[in-house]
Amino acid sequence: MHESVQPPNGVVGAALELFAQQGFEQTSVEQIAKAAGVSRSTFFRQFGGKEDVVFADHEALIEQLRAFLDEPHDDPWQAVCEASERVFSYFARDPELARRRYQIVRDVPALREREIITVFRYERLFDDYLRQSLPGIDPVDAVGFAALVTAVHNHVLRQLLRGKKVPVSVLQKSLADVRRRYGVLEDAADAASDDVVVAVFPRSMPIAEITRRVQAELS
Repeated sequence: MHESVQPPNGVVGAALELFAQQGFEQTSVEQIAKAAGVSRSTFFRQFGGKEDVVFADHEALIEQLRAFLDEPHDDPWQAVCEASERVFSYFARDPELARRRYQIVRDVPALREREIITVFRYERLFDDYLRQSLPGIDPVDAVGFAALVTAVHNHVLRQLLRGKKVPVSVLQKSLADVRRRYGVLEDAADAASDDVVVAVFPRSMPIAEITRRVQAELS
């Protein structure tokens, strides 16, 4: 097991509680520092501002995932999926805190914009990793896989943030489907040697539509 990101420190927890109680705009740095038992200067040494407090966990997670992906991995596709699972497991450890953060972000336009940027940083991290780990990979496959893993992760996580009990196994199953779609799941190669499928499609048909039709026939 790899070392996991630690839960939010006292400043983050205190800030989120104040934001939930009295609103993001109405909460001052001085109030956060006082509630957390630190000085104003200590706050600014740790964070650049109130927005940074809300996204502090993501900053730590991205750095941890970067270190994790820098390690050797036999299967880069699976490594990206495991990185996604780590993010989900982190927030699932304290779902109430994660839901509080989610509500705050939803209510503040500036935070929603910051969240979009943060999501893109995860995608870019996965995309860059696949391109470096799989020389010759089609860039479309790298960016497509990275985007799909991130989108599936966010879809499952959103269910948790909206109050459902969602075990990590739900995400794992969904990510296995993503790998199966890209033909990079181990059991996808376990078919019998005489199990052959031949399909003919117009040259002009988009690849996505060909994939959809083949999957519909095989399922």
